[in-house]
Parts: sequence; structure tokens; C-alpha cells
Amino acid sequence: MSAVLRARSGELAAGVWRWIRSAPGTYLWLTALAVTTVIIARLPPEDARVWLGHRSTNLHHLGEDPLRVLVGSAFWTDGGGWFAYAALFTIFHANAERWLGTLRWLVVAILAHVGATYLSQGVLLWAIRNDEAPERAMYTLDVGVSYALAGVAAVLVYRLVSPWRWLYLVGVLAVVVPPVFLDRTFTDLGHAGAAAIGFACYPLTRGRDAPWDPAVPLRRLVRRRSIR
Repeated sequence: MSAVLRARSGELAAGVWRWIRSAPGTYLWLTALAVTTVIIARLPPEDARVWLGHRSTNLHHLGEDPLRVLVGSAFWTDGGGWFAYAALFTIFHANAERWLGTLRWLVVAILAHVGATYLSQGVLLWAIRNDEAPERAMYTLDVGVSYALAGVAAVLVYRLVSPWRWLYLVGVLAVVVPPVFLDRTFTDLGHAGAAAIGFACYPLTRGRDAPWDPAVPLRRLVRRRSIR
């Protein structure tokens, strides 16, 4: 029995490794996030906030050194939750990278991250100039990978066949649109903008694998069980 378990464990480990190798960009990024998450967790709360503040894509830093903070903010999060990101990266980023290829996947992620940052901060700047937000909002904390994640999740709509495509589209919109009207924060607007950018990346999906039908593996599973 132990030999069977060892064999199955070996097969599982080999399968996991093959999956990771098929999406190298996703898991290198996730590894970097693991390191930075540990760093933040070891700092006192006040020091952690200062550290993240220097890497924030707020209006102040975008005006002074945009390239540094746009790159730096993509490798930090403002709290824990690395395991949640690991799950989300595996579901969305890894599947998008496997489908589009590393270069096209990276283009979608960068466009969503940068585009949504400037959109959300541009609206915040308008709010400050029109006395809808305080001046101190120029220094607000804005780091993380959620804009890129929203954009990549959105582009995956083109990976599915109908009617799954439309169900997935409704699901994405249900996540990013209501907060824009309910909470009305600049990050909520950024997530919606990132999803819109992902939808607009349809040209990058041309020439990729044919749309996927999730019902196919389900039917295969049912057939296997009926044979048994």
C-alpha cells in the first residue's frame, strides 16, 4: 500500500511541476509576492505602511517617478492573503499564460495594471481639484496586483465557448461593476477599468487555441464513472 501511495504522490508531484513549468511567468511572480509578503509580515505595522508608501502608485509618486512605482507596486500587497493570491493566480493567470503564451499574457497584465492605475488616479485627481476629495488623497496607499488580475481574468472570456462565455462575462461584471456604484472608491473604479482593458485585449487572443468547452471534461468524467 505504501508503494502505491508513493507512486501516486510521485505522479501528483510530477503533474504539479508540469503545470508550474507551463506558466513560468505566473509562478515567478507569485514567488516574488511570497518573499515580499514575508518581509511585510516581519515589519512593525507602522514601518510596513511607510515601506509600502514608498512603492505606492499614488498621484505624488506617479508625478515624480512613475516607472519605479508602477513596477514596484506590482510586487507588493498591502496585507496578508498570499495563499488566496496563489489560488487566484493559478485559476486566472496560469490559465491565461498557458493559453496566450507568456509574452501576450504579460502584455495583458501590464496594460491592465498601468491603464487602470492611471484611470483610477486620474479620477482621483479630478475629485481633488473639484473639492470632492481632500488634498492628502494624493499620498494614499495604492499597491498590489489586483488590477492585473482583473484584466487577465477578463481576457479569459474569449477562452470559453458559448453559452459558458456569456455566463463567465456576467460573473466578471458582477464582481467589478457593483462596487463602482456602491462603494465608489478609486480602487473599485480601477478594477472595473482593468476588466474593460482585459475585454479590449481580444486582438491578442487571435491565433491561440480554439475556445474551450468546460462541458467536455465533465462528460468524460461521467462516462468513466458509468463504465465502472
